[in-house]
Amino acid sequence: MTDGNGPAHVPEERSPVFREGHALDESSEPALFSALITPHRSLGRTGFLAVMLAIGGISFGTGVMFVIMGAWPVMGFLGLDVLLVYWAFRANYRAAAAFEEVTVTASELKVRKVSHRGEVAEWTLNPLWVRLDREVHEEFGLTKLFLVSRGRRLPIAGYLSPGEKEDFATALAEAIGTAKRGPTRTLI
Repeated sequence: MTDGNGPAHVPEERSPVFREGHALDESSEPALFSALITPHRSLGRTGFLAVMLAIGGISFGTGVMFVIMGAWPVMGFLGLDVLLVYWAFRANYRAAAAFEEVTVTASELKVRKVSHRGEVAEWTLNPLWVRLDREVHEEFGLTKLFLVSRGRRLPIAGYLSPGEKEDFATALAEAIGTAKRGPTRTLI
């Protein structure tokens, strides 16, 4: 993109932005369905700090008791435990950067998966040839959801709970059905 004075600055975004059912690219057709699926993280920044302070405080207090009893090496191991818990939380939060994006228009179904490392995998399918395949566990409900096209199965919505997968599958199936029926035009 240029404005005559060189390349225009386009801010980087995590994913394309959709507004009112239309992709920002004006040449594209209206989106019948658009979803951004991200991993769920229930512990926010404040909760993380509270947990780390509690673990650190308990470890420090316990370590002081062991130092008083003469078992001073235990203090180092307790500090190592706090560092390992911190590292595990940080790794978990890095993994939360992954996401899936599913968009259905009248002529295509796009799936874009971005890993926590920023690796992108994209699939563009024809909604006329796509069907949803569900794996349902009788006790837990919908456990896996696949898009099937030309004999290949693409797993989607892996970050969602069974109830959320059911809602997602219903909305996606409706959008695929609308795409299969074709665009409707009204005359004014």
